[in-house]
Amino acid sequence: MANIVILGSGGFGLSIAIMAERYGHNITVWSKFQQEIDDIRTHGEHVQKLPGAAVSLKIGLTTDMSCVKGCDLLIFGIPSLFVRDVAKEAKQYIDDNMVIVNTGKGLEEGSLKLLSDVLYEELHSDKIVVLSGPSHAEEVARGIPTTIVAASKNKQAASYVQETLSNGSLRIYLNDDVIGCQIGGALKNIIALSAGICDGLGYGDNTKAALMTRGIHEIARLGVAMGAQERTFSGLTGIGDLIVTCTSMHSRNRRAGILIGQGISPQEAVEKVGTVEGYHCCKTAYALSSKMNVEMPITEQLNGILFNGEDVKLALDKLMARPQKYEEEM
Repeated sequence: MANIVILGSGGFGLSIAIMAERYGHNITVWSKFQQEIDDIRTHGEHVQKLPGAAVSLKIGLTTDMSCVKGCDLLIFGIPSLFVRDVAKEAKQYIDDNMVIVNTGKGLEEGSLKLLSDVLYEELHSDKIVVLSGPSHAEEVARGIPTTIVAASKNKQAASYVQETLSNGSLRIYLNDDVIGCQIGGALKNIIALSAGICDGLGYGDNTKAALMTRGIHEIARLGVAMGAQERTFSGLTGIGDLIVTCTSMHSRNRRAGILIGQGISPQEAVEKVGTVEGYHCCKTAYALSSKMNVEMPITEQLNGILFNGEDVKLALDKLMARPQKYEEEM
């Protein structure tokens, strides 16, 4: 049994808590918001983010960051926008023995950095592990068979996460490509938003298949330019995560995209759906691709839709009208 603290009481963090408690671990979940904790205790579930998934009374819920002290495994289940601030708050309670896990899928705005780099800068730990892969919180909490990846430069830390969290409903593979696993997990949200827009416009399976295939191609191009291994993008944190996010109504990115395709403004769509990592990641990824001189046409067109008021149909026309090329080119 491990003592596990999860920072963030959103959908995925809470789903990990429910699953890990079910398999005998001692779980504490921290939230910044007392009202959120009170609501979970009152209803026995997170009504907004994880309806129907019972939260055991054995799971500790708190707003006191000192809960981190002495834990074996510290899991960040925080949206990318807030990872650095929460890490700063938790830092005083973290010791060298803790294994630190990030589950967020995004890039830091402004710095354009990977979240693992953000955590390293704040915590100076060599035991940082990234969890990524096709893993909707709604299914993890219900015990639906799920397979993901634990990626780290520290093999011992990654192995500890694999051994601790693997169970009858969760299978975890190891990977040492920390860059690739994070780029795949973050940028697939951009493609899922785009896929949702196509759904909202009423386009068909041909369009979505092309979008997903070309999408993973441009994701991989940026990842490789950053030092990732190309084969990573054909695995769980690449094509696996892309498939589930582009095709499922569990995906907030896809749902927001559908609304945009139906004519709702991007800002209103995000407000209706909630946390939409692809919205924030698109601007950051586009800036990063420009900085690294990597062509990413889908990301470029989505950035125009989200932040420059460009028409969704015109964006697709621009993609279809690009110069003719060999498939392996962008």
